[in-house]
Amino acid sequence: MKIVKFILCLLFGLMFINAGLDKFLHYMPMPALTADQTKLFAAFGEIGWLMPLVGTVEVIGGLLFIFPKTRALGAIVILPVMVGILLHNVYRTPSSPGITIAVVLFLINLWIIIDNEKKYKALVS
Repeated sequence: MKIVKFILCLLFGLMFINAGLDKFLHYMPMPALTADQTKLFAAFGEIGWLMPLVGTVEVIGGLLFIFPKTRALGAIVILPVMVGILLHNVYRTPSSPGITIAVVLFLINLWIIIDNEKKYKALVS
């Protein structure tokens, strides 16, 4: 079970590192967008600091998520981005295959948070 957790966390972390780096380097092709999606991404582009902030959080959270010693922190750091991804997929593109990926990634993140609940108790006591 330990090796399965490590592999899932490694893949999870690498996916977020890749997504974060793409926000700076723009090396992944953009899929065809609907008119609503084009408006949405144009609005995100108007807020000049938003995508660099999200990209930075994704890279840092992804790196922290990979290593067992910092995984609990990485899970909390990446949680707001993960919630945003999930909500975007639920409300904007519910019939796309992206919703399945978003749900699986959210469940992995939730699993790691629950698995590390002892580490968070000092924060809320």
